Amino acid sequence: MPDLSLETIKAALAGQSLFEDKTWQLSPQAWQLTPEQAAQLEQIGPACLEFHQALETLYLRSVAGKNLLRNKQLLAPWVVDYLDRGKPADLVAHARDPKNRGAFPTVLRPDLLLTDDGFALTELDSVPGGIGLTAFLNKLYGSDTDAAVLGHKDAMVENFYQSLATLRPETRNPLIALVVSDEAATYRPEMQWLAEQLQRQGRRVFCLRPENLFPLGGELFFDVEGNPEKIDIIYRFFELFDWANIRIAADIMEAWQSGAVTIAPPMRHFQEEKLSLALFHHHLLKDFWAEHVSRRSLELLKKLIPQSWIMEPAPLPPGAVLDSPRVGGRMLSDWRELSGASQKERDLIIKISGFHETAWGARSVILGSDCSREEWQEGIEQALKLAPTNLHILQEYRKPKRVEHLLYEKSAGQPLSENSQADLPAVASSKAGRLRLCPYYFVVGGQARLSGALATFCPPDKKIIHGMVDAALLPSRV
Repeated sequence: MPDLSLETIKAALAGQSLFEDKTWQLSPQAWQLTPEQAAQLEQIGPACLEFHQALETLYLRSVAGKNLLRNKQLLAPWVVDYLDRGKPADLVAHARDPKNRGAFPTVLRPDLLLTDDGFALTELDSVPGGIGLTAFLNKLYGSDTDAAVLGHKDAMVENFYQSLATLRPETRNPLIALVVSDEAATYRPEMQWLAEQLQRQGRRVFCLRPENLFPLGGELFFDVEGNPEKIDIIYRFFELFDWANIRIAADIMEAWQSGAVTIAPPMRHFQEEKLSLALFHHHLLKDFWAEHVSRRSLELLKKLIPQSWIMEPAPLPPGAVLDSPRVGGRMLSDWRELSGASQKERDLIIKISGFHETAWGARSVILGSDCSREEWQEGIEQALKLAPTNLHILQEYRKPKRVEHLLYEKSAGQPLSENSQADLPAVASSKAGRLRLCPYYFVVGGQARLSGALATFCPPDKKIIHGMVDAALLPSRV
């Protein structure tokens, strides 16, 4: 497809707000993936689904005190302690409910950094933003005859719908409520756009606030022009730490318990903890992962997931050492010894594991090599202070490599965006930057369907890559 003009992009964005009060840089081209990268993306989705399936087994066997292996003794009660820590008792009970067995996220979105050694998977999000935005950009940068946009230009919308509708195969044209909390309001416009796209196809999909829902006879409804409409499926667009703020939470749970409504992604806290990546690398669980993940997926995940550790400050007996990186060639017996690490040794990231308002949007991320020793020490102390209720993980930092992409120029320092009204010259030039790739996999019939990938292209001086005013947000094509 030919390059998109600045006028075409601005006109498309002006007609549809996709993020509340957000702006970004614009480009005439989608991000170009090599055939080899695209082939690897096709493998990553099934591997992430296998990871979730094994994680469920790990959690439930830890809860029950059961052996983790077939022919060897391995008990790990500490796993459930880590994953349940700080969670409300009713949410824990819900996650363990037998009705939830085999319930996995319907959307899987790994965060992949493009490094000199290939992709590095730093997080695995099961309540990701960007679904509507990526679908919109696929349409904008694709064409009716263009199959090169990753997936295809309509794959995001269709597979998102199928991942939900197939949860209730007995219901023809189920009514699906995309429930967006106030905490996640930034993403409401893109979910509204998704709902409108599906409504045009005759699908009954609506973007709602939690307060739009009301109970009636043990079921859930919302009002359409004075008429109550029964909800069959709730797609919850909010993190579980936000559950306590959902006024109608008890009624949602009652309707789920009776089978009147299906909730996706399932409200299972252990599926939303970053520390699961540290469990994957834990030396005591090596045999478990080898037994419950296929060899192909296991080798791929080993290459993708940076070494990660759980920052548990429990006191150790004399002579014991932590499962941690080394400082000055020595193993550690206390996490505070990380404070003495050299800047090179501080190529490490601290971030909160989950179930906290700072656990998304890079708000809790501290990169040791990019901060002062005092800031690094403060980050360590904060992680240990919060550990009784909110564990942090320490993760090896894999530096994204410098790459180049065409961007339209800024004028007088004003960023190009959907809200920009300036009369800017339509000049595109090659800029250096670093890349995060977020592929979207929708789980339909037990298969993870790759449907698109959002590329976030940041200036090269940005060490932590996320959506920002200086970044370009792009669809991906092969």
